[in-house]
Amino acid sequence: MTFKAASFNINSIRARKELLINWLLQSKPDLLCLQETKVMDKDFPVQDFRDIGYNTLFKGQKSYNGVAILSPHDLTRVDSDLGEAAEPGEARLLAAQVKGIYVVNTYIPQGQDPKSPKFIHKLNWIRAMRDYFTRNFTPEQPVLWLGDFNVAPEPIDIHDPKRLLGHVGFHPEEHKVLAHVKEWGFQDIFRKHKPEGGHYTFWDYRVPRGVERNLGWRVDHIWGTRAIADRSMDSWVDIEPRKLEKPSDHTFIMAEFNI
Repeated sequence: MTFKAASFNINSIRARKELLINWLLQSKPDLLCLQETKVMDKDFPVQDFRDIGYNTLFKGQKSYNGVAILSPHDLTRVDSDLGEAAEPGEARLLAAQVKGIYVVNTYIPQGQDPKSPKFIHKLNWIRAMRDYFTRNFTPEQPVLWLGDFNVAPEPIDIHDPKRLLGHVGFHPEEHKVLAHVKEWGFQDIFRKHKPEGGHYTFWDYRVPRGVERNLGWRVDHIWGTRAIADRSMDSWVDIEPRKLEKPSDHTFIMAEFNI
């Protein structure tokens, strides 16, 4: 059977619930990881998704952060504790098992500025993900890591790599720690199928006609261990939701597997 997975930084589930429901009904993914839901758990719209056949797991905070996993299949929550690198009560990591696949959904801190303490926190947070994977999984298991990593790993993942090198989101220190986690046993599913540049998942609201001019960044990712990456059939970005009225500044990244 085919298994379609997706990730989306929704930038407020309250503001974009209808957009999301319409997309789910049209695209019918087997798995969707959301970031920046920006609602407390008591306010997560469980019933709205249940009404269209989706089970939900979620971890939220008031006004910011927030992660969720949606699937029409049974979801079993697994260890979602990053450890000391996480801030108390933060909602940036959520993991589950679905159809025999381990799914880890992350919203990595943005980092603000390379000179900021928040940037050091971001590096420590990413570094801690390697320990998290080592504690909970093995590279031989089918593990998918999805989410907003807030890092464009390669020059082809950003519209102007020469000018933006050293900026938050495209910084050598970020590249180093993310590569350290990748070496645990991950492959970039999207890059496996789309080796060329020009594919992005984020376009800054503040850039005039940024989507039309394709001045974007690929900071949202779907990575997998070999056990699941070898079963991947395709991966792509669905840019259309970013063109809608009042969109998120991100859009959906997707991958399809033969399981």
